[in-house]
Amino acid sequence: MLARRIVPCLDIKDGRVVKGVRFVDLSDAGDPVALARRYEAEGADELVFLDITATVEGRRATLAVVRSVARELTIPFAVGGGVRDVDGINDLLRAGCDKVSINSAAVRDRDLVRAAARRFGAQCIVVAIDARRAPGVPSGFEVVVDGGRTATGLDAVAWARTCEQRGAGELLVTSIDRDGTRDGFDLPLTRAVRDACDLPVIASGGAGAIGDFLDVFRVADADAALAASLFHYAELAIGDLKDALAAQGIVVRRDTVTV
Repeated sequence: MLARRIVPCLDIKDGRVVKGVRFVDLSDAGDPVALARRYEAEGADELVFLDITATVEGRRATLAVVRSVARELTIPFAVGGGVRDVDGINDLLRAGCDKVSINSAAVRDRDLVRAAARRFGAQCIVVAIDARRAPGVPSGFEVVVDGGRTATGLDAVAWARTCEQRGAGELLVTSIDRDGTRDGFDLPLTRAVRDACDLPVIASGGAGAIGDFLDVFRVADADAALAASLFHYAELAIGDLKDALAAQGIVVRRDTVTV
């Protein structure tokens, strides 16, 4: 069985890590390079770096920050925010990340995922799906873009299947309703996407306790679980989380890095 992955997320605004609730009310959480170094030392399996205002501000993710973080890491590292085209993906990969996360642009340019996967390989392309509960779509979950600001009318589960068909290598599924609340991952959303696709699924939004990670792995069968503030503010160390998961029979990678 493949090990379940623990993935800290660095939401970046103006070169600093920030965290809020449901993508608003942001507060400073630290320096991205220092946090990246700490998370690798603690045993994080991967890191996700999201420039959360790049899309709505009409710019690309800050390449200088990407380069600075990439120099500190040996673990896989994904970047998203402001990705609009294949050239932008190329620039991020050349700056040192291993994967690029596409969200709003994947919805607006239906050929982007396919073109990116053909050029760089599916393993480099993560489609981020931000979803909220919406009774008007068949699955009950609607895709939103622009950092949660714009509804699309797309069914999140159907969209996940479409992204798989177009060549995505992985899905990052974030519950807008749970983001920053620490009320636990949205298990029905994660499970619905898991059942609809064969791609690896990273669950995001709502982590607040060790039990939430157990649930998202056992009940929703996520391949990876992403968290931010729980780790940023040192409320739960990644090593302690992995020890607790392993004690409950969850397969995790438990080696750490000495820095």
